Amino acid sequence: MKVVKESIAGTLESSDLLVKVAPSNKGTLDIVIKSHVFKQFGKQIRRVVTDTLAQLSVDAGSIVVEDKGALDCVIRARVQAAIMRACGSNELDWQRLS
Repeated sequence: MKVVKESIAGTLESSDLLVKVAPSNKGTLDIVIKSHVFKQFGKQIRRVVTDTLAQLSVDAGSIVVEDKGALDCVIRARVQAAIMRACGSNELDWQRLS
């Protein structure tokens, strides 16, 4: 999937996260993670984000994640929602996401 516009998913409430996605002219994937618990869970947050992006075949774009204690399933859902909005897609490919 190709990121064609900016999008946001999530909130900055407790146990949630905010995901911002934007197109990138570099042709690379730039992921920035901001979290108060980055030392403890940063690797896991990054793993969930990169795995979700790989499932959606996203290989270029700018992704900023602001974590407020979200669980893996919430991270995955927010990244999926932000990517779907950024790619202008209205339908999920459930085969790819399972």
